[in-house]
Amino acid sequence: MTTDKRMMILIAGPYRSGTGDDPQKMAANLRRLEEASYPIFQAGHVPMIGEWVALPIWQTAGGQSVGDALYDEILHPTAGRLIERCDAILRLPGDSKGADNDVKLAHARGIPVYYNIAEIPVYGGG
Repeated sequence: MTTDKRMMILIAGPYRSGTGDDPQKMAANLRRLEEASYPIFQAGHVPMIGEWVALPIWQTAGGQSVGDALYDEILHPTAGRLIERCDAILRLPGDSKGADNDVKLAHARGIPVYYNIAEIPVYGGG
């Protein structure tokens, strides 16, 4: 399947969920999200992960620890704002309230939600 539109695709899946806020487990979850970025790029699209945007904002705003007031103020709302600009979501497996909310927002916007990279149409130019 091909498309004549280049899409920005938000990759949604577990980041903090199930980690007990262990930084190494969270970093491993981020790597799993990032593993989907290159295949999306190869398909001609722009991959996006909310944490790529939110974590630097949180850190420069003075965030001290995962789950602090700034974390809650910035992390999930950033994903919501990105979804306003994204053309689709790739929902990776795993329990995640944040990713589930991303899917809910995508459905409300009427944008596609893919559950497998193979479902994403390849950009065919245009």
